[in-house]
Amino acid sequence: MAENIMERLNRIGAEKKIADFRVKQKQDYEFKKRYAYIRAWEFYNEAAKRDLNVHVSVGGLDSITLFMFLRSIGINAPGVSVSILEDVSIQRVHKQLGIERLKSAVRYVDENGTEHRWKKPEILQEFGFPVLSKEIAGKIETLQHPTEKNKTVRHAIITGETGEFGGYRKNTRMKLSNKWLEKFGGYENENEGVNYSIPNFKVSSKCCYYLKEKPCDDWAKEHNSVPYLGLMASEGGRRAKSLMINGCNYFGKTTVRSAPFAIFNRQDILQLALELEVPVPEIYGTIERKDDGTLYTTKAQRTGCSMCGFGIQLEKRPHRFDLLKERNLKEWEYWMYRCCKDEDGTQYGWARVLDYIGIEY
Repeated sequence: MAENIMERLNRIGAEKKIADFRVKQKQDYEFKKRYAYIRAWEFYNEAAKRDLNVHVSVGGLDSITLFMFLRSIGINAPGVSVSILEDVSIQRVHKQLGIERLKSAVRYVDENGTEHRWKKPEILQEFGFPVLSKEIAGKIETLQHPTEKNKTVRHAIITGETGEFGGYRKNTRMKLSNKWLEKFGGYENENEGVNYSIPNFKVSSKCCYYLKEKPCDDWAKEHNSVPYLGLMASEGGRRAKSLMINGCNYFGKTTVRSAPFAIFNRQDILQLALELEVPVPEIYGTIERKDDGTLYTTKAQRTGCSMCGFGIQLEKRPHRFDLLKERNLKEWEYWMYRCCKDEDGTQYGWARVLDYIGIEY
């Protein structure tokens, strides 16, 4: 019988690894910077032993800082990015730094051999909106597409009960919060004897895959290369626990990656960006210091694709859609009201989604 999740976590000593990782997170800035230096070079040398090249997956300020940090310690890994997804000010910095710009994944090839690539509106129309978080969107997407194989997972999302594979645990983090169950759990009303709502739009976490992850993965395979990523466990989300258990450098059967900044927090990144004189894209404003010494960016704290809603419920106004309206009213109107169509031809967009989850705009 295959081991369940709890048995696997016990076998690999996950609890101790997480505890050790959290101790490193509490160390001072100089320790973390030195630690990143050591981990980055360890990854570079191990990749070389395995006849692998290395590259940096570049997006916003964190990974731009990583790119420049690696250069500063003698690791001249090329940077790659699907820059078209980023704000124009980020695109300008990418161009300045010589980052290779990739295209989105191929959607299909026509009879003439011409490649047609995924576009943002096509992703939203076919798969759904990236809302709340990647983890939450993935769970909602699972509820929206029930199969016999995901029956146990769907039950866990509604109840928190994991069944045999999950070690028969109850009240687990698999369960959606009550707030979002009320909004999105209605797909399981009949199966679970509940009375939740069903939205009039689809939800999906596939945007990142087709627009960013797959293009970078395809480039990596073509160039026999493995990535440095600007991930930090302090950001939370589905990758935080994986970083804590697997550490900065991971050489798995199907996944190989380095996250030298895994133990960093936001203050560490901003401090390093200042030290390295990183060109800060205009969308972030400038890096300044409060009276208590806390560093911050004067404009956006976080950036992403202009049609992404991950984390929108955590932002104070003016939130990302407000700022988009200020920067580009025409683009804002398109994403808010006209990027998708119902079967009857009615146009809609993020306004429908934001209304449903209670976000003002």
